[in-house]
Amino acid sequence: MTIAPVQRTASTAWTDARLILALEEVVETELNRHLKVAKEWMPHEYVPWSQGRDFDGVLGGEAWSLEQSKVTPLGRISLVVNLLTEDNLPSYHHEIATMFGREGAWGTWVHRWTAEEGRHGIAIRDYLLATRAVDPVELERARMFHMSEGFESDNAHSMLHSVAYVAFQELATRISHRNTGHHSGDPLCDQLLAKIANDENLHMVFYRNLLRAALELAPDQAMRAIADVVINFRMPGHGMPGFERSAAQIAIGGIYNLRIHHDDVLQPVLRHLRVMEIGGLGPEGLKAQEELGLFLAGLDAQAAKFDERQAALLARRAANAAKK
Repeated sequence: MTIAPVQRTASTAWTDARLILALEEVVETELNRHLKVAKEWMPHEYVPWSQGRDFDGVLGGEAWSLEQSKVTPLGRISLVVNLLTEDNLPSYHHEIATMFGREGAWGTWVHRWTAEEGRHGIAIRDYLLATRAVDPVELERARMFHMSEGFESDNAHSMLHSVAYVAFQELATRISHRNTGHHSGDPLCDQLLAKIANDENLHMVFYRNLLRAALELAPDQAMRAIADVVINFRMPGHGMPGFERSAAQIAIGGIYNLRIHHDDVLQPVLRHLRVMEIGGLGPEGLKAQEELGLFLAGLDAQAAKFDERQAALLARRAANAAKK
């Protein structure tokens, strides 16, 4: 079964400015839907303040040491990566406010999204410091370094590429937070990250539905954007210090890896939009659709190889642990 685009318009006619204007009504509809389903929650309610105490330094408290934390080593690594990613919110806000504008429904969404994302960093940092889950000095140094570098989107050249990217990235972030909570070793941390993950899922739905409308308006351009984004996808935290090493540990630990990226992030969005079933595309759209299909097949094969290596490594670790 193929799905014909609702409306065919020459792709050359759809500039960023025209698309933003044409999608304004969709943004307003999705914004109103989001505001109805989003539930207010308070970050401070998920922080065990009674566990907090002064650190060394100005207040002369107790220096941090690793044994003070109940969070698992894997959970700690992923929590720091997730927090540093959230910390770059000023750069993300600048990117989307510049791309989508600050007026009308677009502007209302940009500010609402920023406000909701802001509480994620607040909640995670307060939790980490109150529970002494991480070295506060190293955390602050990493924050300063990461934010000083700033963030520049790979997709700032195109409105459609930007929408396609966040449709996948919001779901990737949701999965990362949720799995981090499961691996944290602390039920309260798991509960906190579940709240954050729920926000991220609502953000994904907003952008996914917006991307669906874009596919109807400008199918060839939107298909090209989807293919480019999927093929070249990078998480926004890729520039943080030690990201490659942390990402490898997170992958092996089962929080976020190729298999999860393929099965739980890319495929759900693509299936919902029925991207591979869209018919009536022009030459550029057909080319992008074909490239996307080939890439997904290759990624699935890479994920299968990763699964084998991961299973072997975990088996060796379990065997070594049993000998001790």
